[in-house]
Amino acid sequence: MVDINRAFIASSIVLNILLAIVLYTVISSEEPSNPEIIFFERSEENKIEFDRDEVVRVATFNIRTFGVTKMGKPEVVSELVQIFDRYDMVTVQEIKDINQEVPYRFLDELKNESSEDWEMLLSERSGQQEDDIGGQEQYAVFYRNTAVVPSDDYMLYNDSELDEFYREPFLTEFTVLTKNGQISNLTFLMISIHTSPEVTVEELQSLSNLTMSFPESKRLIILGDMNADCNYASLNELDSLKIRNSNFTWIVPDDADTTFSSTRCAYDRIILDEQISSSYTGWWGIDREMSNSNVSDHFPIWFELLRPSSTLN
Repeated sequence: MVDINRAFIASSIVLNILLAIVLYTVISSEEPSNPEIIFFERSEENKIEFDRDEVVRVATFNIRTFGVTKMGKPEVVSELVQIFDRYDMVTVQEIKDINQEVPYRFLDELKNESSEDWEMLLSERSGQQEDDIGGQEQYAVFYRNTAVVPSDDYMLYNDSELDEFYREPFLTEFTVLTKNGQISNLTFLMISIHTSPEVTVEELQSLSNLTMSFPESKRLIILGDMNADCNYASLNELDSLKIRNSNFTWIVPDDADTTFSSTRCAYDRIILDEQISSSYTGWWGIDREMSNSNVSDHFPIWFELLRPSSTLN
């Protein structure tokens, strides 16, 4: 009888092992699900889900070494177009083309493969001070002209006096259109930045000072690859910044991961001042629908602004 029990137990163990192997094989052979989009509520209240045409979806994206080589890879360009197609505005860092042709070529791809509505504001090459030339790259803001209209005032921040930034921030101002295409009363100043890893904290302190130089009535959106985590900026150093107070909303939390790599770092950030945060719907995300690091080593991050229903008049 004992031998029969032992045989039964041994058979059960073998059967369980075989069943586990079969289950593992079935699960691992299934098509992978869509990568997770992470959302974060800034309050305990349930967020309202608005129709897509009621909001402006804004993203920031460091497209690693976005130059002639990457533009020459059709599969990468096609995927970038698919990514951009999910947004109304995308501010881009790390455009590296000394001839400054790549942004225009990509705009053509957007118009041809996504929508004729796409337009672009392009900065001068950053790193304009003599000691910053090694960091030269361009910013671009791609936007749908059915969602926002830019002002004529866009420029790299003039850093010639203090030389605080390796890559000067790009200042652009936009007015949101109502869903009926009319000019609204919602205008904001967007500050795009790509900090230098070696002096991230110093540059973020300078960025804080820059935000304080604008009139209180100005609505500010600060976003980009700030390298604001891991070895480049500690939590204590971030908490010491002037823009880490109740007057500013840091949409991406410190424990997020915005990198397409083995690291877990919240390098990319979006910061809203209190003047614009009232238009923030509470919806944001890390867009993980990206096939591989040939596209970039950063994920796009995004948030939504509610379109006003009233016009400027």
